[in-house]
Amino acid sequence: MQTAVVGIARTASRYRWIVCALLFFATVINYMDRQILGLLAPLLQHDIGWTQIQYGRIVIAFSAFYAVGLLCFGRIVDWLGTRVSYALAMFVWSVAAMLHAAVGSVMGFAMVRALLGIGEGGNFPAAIKTTAEWFPRHERALATGIFNSGANIGAVFAPAIIPALAVAMGWRSAFVIVGAIGLVWLAVWFVMYRQADSRTDDDELSHEKDEAEAADAGRAKAGAPGFKVLIRKRETWAFLIGKFLTDPVWWFYLFWLPKWLNESRGMDMQHIGLPLVVIYAITTVGSIGGGWISSALLRAGWSVNAARKTAMLICACCVLPIAFVSQVHDLWLAVAIVGLAAAAHQGWSANLFTTASDMFPRRAVGAVVGIGGMAGSIGGVLFSEVIGQVLQRTGQYWALFAIGALAYLVAFVVMHVLTPKMAPARLDA
Repeated sequence: MQTAVVGIARTASRYRWIVCALLFFATVINYMDRQILGLLAPLLQHDIGWTQIQYGRIVIAFSAFYAVGLLCFGRIVDWLGTRVSYALAMFVWSVAAMLHAAVGSVMGFAMVRALLGIGEGGNFPAAIKTTAEWFPRHERALATGIFNSGANIGAVFAPAIIPALAVAMGWRSAFVIVGAIGLVWLAVWFVMYRQADSRTDDDELSHEKDEAEAADAGRAKAGAPGFKVLIRKRETWAFLIGKFLTDPVWWFYLFWLPKWLNESRGMDMQHIGLPLVVIYAITTVGSIGGGWISSALLRAGWSVNAARKTAMLICACCVLPIAFVSQVHDLWLAVAIVGLAAAAHQGWSANLFTTASDMFPRRAVGAVVGIGGMAGSIGGVLFSEVIGQVLQRTGQYWALFAIGALAYLVAFVVMHVLTPKMAPARLDA
């Protein structure tokens, strides 16, 4: 009997990596659906005739409603659980992605981008909570880095296939085909995650309990804490400010790099894909590597505080060279610099996300990630308006890259001041 229980525990323990794979593929789809507009922006700008400011405001529509989606799904994930809430989010954003094919005006694109933002807001709260449920603390940054690298893989696949689809079948078909992939994942999720539920039992899993979760166990019956409780915590503000200052830089890469290559480097739709593929291939290394660094330091006996912050500081420093990319004339050297910065962002992000589960119990993780994600989206809204105005007036990208270079060090300092020891939050105080 004891042997059978051990066997079940080992099976459940191994199964967590299958769960991680499901999160990875969901994030791939999330970013393919998100990035398709940026990739087709030069073509759509020609067909529809929008200005830099109008395009910026289409991006703002996504960013603003992504903030709403993050905030709402943060609570929905904690209330309904990961299986149902993740499925709901995937359905909404996949339908929204396909609906892009039905519009042909600036207002129409703004509306479908808003719906896409609401649905995509469910991805990271659900994924981070799932990671907190399945992985021990010393594996969470690595697991987060792996599934978060799906953003990079999605960003690699997107420029590799979407321009070709648009040229061969038209941009409307590209939106429909890419959007429909999410419905396939949805069917797999319902089948596979039902098996995961049946294998999950805290007594059977071989990994250890977190100290914060053990301390909070007596209060867990109260359910997920409300926003009023969470927003009073310095730990929430550390995560929130980290997202507010750095998420907009990543969105700048996603939505404006194709336009930067087109406008500053003279690359057309048929040639723009390869540099973007190279950038996001480099980024994949950063996402997994950033998570691996802090996980390796934890295994070596470092504290959570020291391990996470060391990894984040390394990533913040690796972003700095992008301040000078506009002065680089060689295309592939510029691509390497942008790739390093984007990789560093993803390494930063893997550790930043993990701090939510480091500092909060599982019952609060979805809400905290939602609050932080909302802050990042608000930052994205503000930065997108700045980008549109700067480019409309000057046509120059150098100031935007300089802002992106400094954002991470500023965020790191603020987070360290707010959480010098990164201790678990006391939600009863």
